[in-house]
Amino acid sequence: MHSPAHHRHGGGASDTETIGLTMRGGWCYDLHGWFLDTCVFRGQGRALRQRSLSVADLHAGDIVLDVGCGTGTLALEVARSVGRTGRVCGIDPSAEQIARAHAKAARRRAPVEFQTGVIEQLPFPDATFDAVLSTLMMHHLPAPTKRQGLSEIARVLKPGGRLVIADFTRKQDRTGKAASFHAGGSRLEDLVALVQEAGFGRLEAEEVEPARHSAFPGAGILRAYKS
Repeated sequence: MHSPAHHRHGGGASDTETIGLTMRGGWCYDLHGWFLDTCVFRGQGRALRQRSLSVADLHAGDIVLDVGCGTGTLALEVARSVGRTGRVCGIDPSAEQIARAHAKAARRRAPVEFQTGVIEQLPFPDATFDAVLSTLMMHHLPAPTKRQGLSEIARVLKPGGRLVIADFTRKQDRTGKAASFHAGGSRLEDLVALVQEAGFGRLEAEEVEPARHSAFPGAGILRAYKS
Protein backbone atom coordinates (compact mmCIF):
# COMPACT_ATOMS: atom_id res chain seq x y z
CA MET A 1 0.00 0.00 0.00
CA HIS A 2 1.13 3.56 -0.61
CA SER A 3 1.54 6.24 2.02
CA PRO A 4 3.84 9.26 2.53
CA ALA A 5 7.28 8.27 1.30
CA HIS A 6 10.64 9.64 0.29
CA HIS A 7 13.75 8.47 -1.49
CA ARG A 8 16.83 7.74 0.62
CA HIS A 9 20.21 8.51 -0.89
CA GLY A 10 22.26 8.97 2.20
CA GLY A 11 22.33 8.82 5.99
CA GLY A 12 19.35 9.50 8.19
CA ALA A 13 18.74 9.61 11.90
CA SER A 14 16.12 6.88 11.94
CA ASP A 15 16.11 4.97 8.65
CA THR A 16 18.60 2.45 7.33
CA GLU A 17 20.13 3.72 4.10
CA THR A 18 18.68 2.55 0.80
CA ILE A 19 18.49 3.97 -2.69
CA GLY A 20 14.98 2.61 -3.01
CA LEU A 21 11.79 4.21 -1.76
CA THR A 22 11.19 4.20 2.00
CA MET A 23 7.60 4.11 3.22
CA ARG A 24 6.70 5.76 6.51
CA GLY A 25 3.69 6.51 8.65
CA GLY A 26 3.38 3.86 11.37
CA TRP A 27 -0.24 3.63 12.55
CA CYS A 28 -1.29 6.22 9.92
CA TYR A 29 0.07 3.87 7.25
CA ASP A 30 -2.08 1.05 8.61
CA LEU A 31 -5.16 3.27 8.78
CA HIS A 32 -4.62 4.48 5.22
CA GLY A 33 -4.09 0.91 4.03
CA TRP A 34 -7.28 -0.30 5.71
CA PHE A 35 -9.34 2.52 4.17
CA LEU A 36 -7.80 1.98 0.73
CA ASP A 37 -8.41 -1.75 0.71
CA THR A 38 -11.91 -1.55 2.17
CA CYS A 39 -13.31 1.38 0.22
CA VAL A 40 -11.24 1.50 -2.99
CA PHE A 41 -9.87 -2.01 -3.59
CA ARG A 42 -12.98 -3.84 -2.32
CA GLY A 43 -10.82 -6.20 -0.25
CA GLN A 44 -8.49 -7.20 -3.08
CA GLY A 45 -5.43 -6.06 -1.13
CA ARG A 46 -6.09 -8.57 1.61
CA ALA A 47 -6.96 -11.21 -0.98
CA LEU A 48 -3.58 -10.64 -2.64
CA ARG A 49 -1.86 -11.07 0.72
CA GLN A 50 -3.70 -14.33 1.34
CA ARG A 51 -2.90 -15.59 -2.14
CA SER A 52 0.79 -14.80 -1.59
CA LEU A 53 0.72 -16.86 1.60
CA SER A 54 -0.92 -19.74 -0.24
CA VAL A 55 1.65 -19.63 -3.03
CA ALA A 56 4.46 -19.61 -0.45
CA ASP A 57 3.27 -23.06 0.72
CA LEU A 58 4.35 -22.49 4.31
CA HIS A 59 4.52 -25.29 6.86
CA ALA A 60 4.91 -25.58 10.62
CA GLY A 61 8.56 -25.11 11.53
CA ASP A 62 9.51 -23.07 8.45
CA ILE A 63 11.95 -20.18 8.80
CA VAL A 64 10.63 -17.22 6.79
CA LEU A 65 11.80 -13.71 5.93
CA ASP A 66 9.51 -10.86 4.86
CA VAL A 67 11.60 -8.29 2.95
CA GLY A 68 10.12 -4.79 3.08
CA CYS A 69 7.75 -5.86 5.84
CA GLY A 70 6.38 -2.38 6.55
CA THR A 71 4.30 -2.47 9.73
CA GLY A 72 4.39 -6.26 9.88
CA THR A 73 0.90 -7.21 8.68
CA LEU A 74 2.04 -10.03 6.39
CA ALA A 75 4.77 -11.26 8.75
CA LEU A 76 2.23 -11.65 11.55
CA GLU A 77 0.06 -13.80 9.28
CA VAL A 78 3.13 -15.84 8.32
CA ALA A 79 3.75 -16.46 12.02
CA ARG A 80 0.36 -18.16 12.32
CA SER A 81 1.24 -20.42 9.38
CA VAL A 82 4.62 -21.60 10.69
CA GLY A 83 3.55 -21.96 14.32
CA ARG A 84 5.66 -21.84 17.45
CA THR A 85 8.22 -24.23 15.98
CA GLY A 86 8.86 -21.84 13.10
CA ARG A 87 10.70 -18.52 12.95
CA VAL A 88 9.64 -15.32 11.20
CA CYS A 89 11.83 -12.29 10.52
CA GLY A 90 10.84 -8.99 8.96
CA ILE A 91 13.07 -6.18 7.74
CA ASP A 92 12.23 -2.69 6.53
CA PRO A 93 14.40 0.43 6.06
CA SER A 94 12.02 2.61 8.08
CA ALA A 95 12.52 2.62 11.84
CA GLU A 96 9.03 4.11 12.18
CA GLN A 97 7.44 1.16 10.38
CA ILE A 98 9.48 -1.33 12.40
CA ALA A 99 8.43 0.33 15.67
CA ARG A 100 4.79 -0.10 14.64
CA ALA A 101 5.46 -3.73 13.69
CA HIS A 102 7.01 -4.39 17.11
CA ALA A 103 3.96 -2.87 18.83
CA LYS A 104 1.53 -5.02 16.80
CA ALA A 105 3.54 -8.17 17.51
CA ALA A 106 3.67 -7.39 21.24
CA ARG A 107 -0.12 -6.95 21.39
CA ARG A 108 -0.62 -10.32 19.73
CA ARG A 109 2.22 -11.98 21.63
CA ALA A 110 3.66 -13.06 18.31
CA PRO A 111 7.39 -13.91 18.39
CA VAL A 112 8.26 -12.19 15.09
CA GLU A 113 11.77 -10.73 14.84
CA PHE A 114 11.53 -7.26 13.30
CA GLN A 115 14.55 -5.08 12.54
CA THR A 116 15.58 -2.23 10.28
CA GLY A 117 17.42 -3.43 7.20
CA VAL A 118 17.58 -3.20 3.43
CA ILE A 119 17.27 -5.73 0.64
CA GLU A 120 20.68 -4.65 -0.68
CA GLN A 121 22.43 -6.07 2.39
CA LEU A 122 20.34 -8.57 4.31
CA PRO A 123 21.56 -8.93 7.91
CA PHE A 124 21.41 -12.73 7.99
CA PRO A 125 23.86 -15.62 7.44
CA ASP A 126 23.92 -17.68 4.28
CA ALA A 127 21.27 -20.40 3.85
CA THR A 128 19.08 -19.25 6.78
CA PHE A 129 15.54 -19.28 5.37
CA ASP A 130 13.13 -21.81 3.90
CA ALA A 131 11.15 -19.01 2.23
CA VAL A 132 11.50 -15.29 1.48
CA LEU A 133 8.50 -13.10 0.68
CA SER A 134 8.37 -9.67 -0.96
CA THR A 135 4.97 -8.04 -1.44
CA LEU A 136 4.21 -4.69 -3.10
CA MET A 137 7.83 -3.62 -2.70
CA MET A 138 9.82 -4.36 -5.87
CA HIS A 139 8.41 -1.38 -7.78
CA HIS A 140 10.07 0.89 -5.20
CA LEU A 141 13.54 -0.22 -6.31
CA PRO A 142 15.68 0.78 -9.30
CA ALA A 143 16.83 -2.12 -11.49
CA PRO A 144 20.38 -2.37 -10.06
CA THR A 145 18.95 -2.57 -6.54
CA LYS A 146 16.50 -5.26 -7.61
CA ARG A 147 19.41 -7.32 -8.95
CA GLN A 148 21.47 -6.81 -5.80
CA GLY A 149 18.49 -7.61 -3.62
CA LEU A 150 17.65 -10.82 -5.47
CA SER A 151 21.28 -11.90 -5.16
CA GLU A 152 21.05 -11.31 -1.41
CA ILE A 153 17.79 -13.25 -1.21
CA ALA A 154 19.43 -16.17 -3.02
CA ARG A 155 22.30 -16.02 -0.52
CA VAL A 156 20.10 -16.22 2.59
CA LEU A 157 17.78 -18.92 1.21
CA LYS A 158 18.51 -22.56 1.86
CA PRO A 159 19.10 -24.77 -1.20
CA GLY A 160 15.65 -25.49 -2.60
CA GLY A 161 14.19 -22.55 -0.67
CA ARG A 162 11.40 -20.58 -2.29
CA LEU A 163 10.98 -16.94 -3.16
CA VAL A 164 7.54 -15.36 -3.55
CA ILE A 165 7.17 -11.90 -5.07
CA ALA A 166 3.86 -10.07 -5.41
CA ASP A 167 3.63 -6.62 -6.95
CA PHE A 168 1.08 -4.33 -8.54
CA THR A 169 0.69 -4.37 -12.31
CA ARG A 170 2.73 -1.56 -13.85
CA LYS A 171 0.89 1.68 -14.60
CA GLN A 172 1.13 1.38 -18.38
CA ASP A 173 -0.84 -1.89 -18.35
CA ARG A 174 -3.78 -0.76 -16.21
CA THR A 175 -7.23 -0.06 -17.56
CA GLY A 176 -10.53 1.28 -16.27
CA LYS A 177 -10.69 2.65 -12.74
CA ALA A 178 -7.34 0.99 -11.93
CA ALA A 179 -5.57 3.32 -14.38
CA SER A 180 -6.05 6.23 -11.97
CA PHE A 181 -4.37 4.53 -9.00
CA HIS A 182 -1.14 6.39 -8.27
CA ALA A 183 1.20 3.66 -6.93
CA GLY A 184 3.84 2.16 -9.18
CA GLY A 185 4.05 -1.45 -10.27
CA SER A 186 6.10 -4.05 -12.09
CA ARG A 187 5.81 -5.91 -15.38
CA LEU A 188 5.58 -9.59 -14.48
CA GLU A 189 7.80 -10.59 -17.41
CA ASP A 190 10.51 -8.24 -16.14
CA LEU A 191 10.39 -9.79 -12.66
CA VAL A 192 10.63 -13.26 -14.17
CA ALA A 193 13.72 -12.24 -16.16
CA LEU A 194 15.41 -10.73 -13.09
CA VAL A 195 14.68 -13.77 -10.95
CA GLN A 196 16.06 -16.10 -13.61
CA GLU A 197 19.14 -13.89 -13.92
CA ALA A 198 19.68 -14.28 -10.16
CA GLY A 199 19.90 -18.06 -10.63
CA PHE A 200 16.43 -19.14 -9.49
CA GLY A 201 14.59 -21.98 -11.20
CA ARG A 202 11.18 -23.70 -11.34
CA LEU A 203 9.40 -20.40 -11.88
CA GLU A 204 5.62 -20.15 -11.67
CA ALA A 205 3.79 -16.89 -12.34
CA GLU A 206 0.18 -15.76 -12.21
CA GLU A 207 -1.75 -12.55 -12.70
CA VAL A 208 -4.48 -11.21 -10.41
CA GLU A 209 -7.03 -9.18 -12.34
CA PRO A 210 -8.96 -6.26 -10.83
CA ALA A 211 -12.47 -7.05 -9.74
CA ARG A 212 -15.39 -5.17 -11.27
CA HIS A 213 -15.98 -1.75 -9.66
CA SER A 214 -12.57 -1.92 -7.94
CA ALA A 215 -9.65 0.48 -8.41
CA PHE A 216 -7.26 -2.32 -7.49
CA PRO A 217 -4.53 -2.05 -10.15
CA GLY A 218 -4.08 -5.77 -10.68
CA ALA A 219 -1.01 -7.68 -9.59
CA GLY A 220 1.44 -10.39 -10.50
CA ILE A 221 2.63 -13.19 -8.23
CA LEU A 222 5.82 -15.11 -8.87
CA ARG A 223 7.22 -18.17 -7.09
CA ALA A 224 10.72 -19.49 -7.74
CA TYR A 225 13.14 -21.87 -6.08
CA LYS A 226 16.81 -21.54 -5.27
CA SER A 227 18.74 -24.06 -7.33
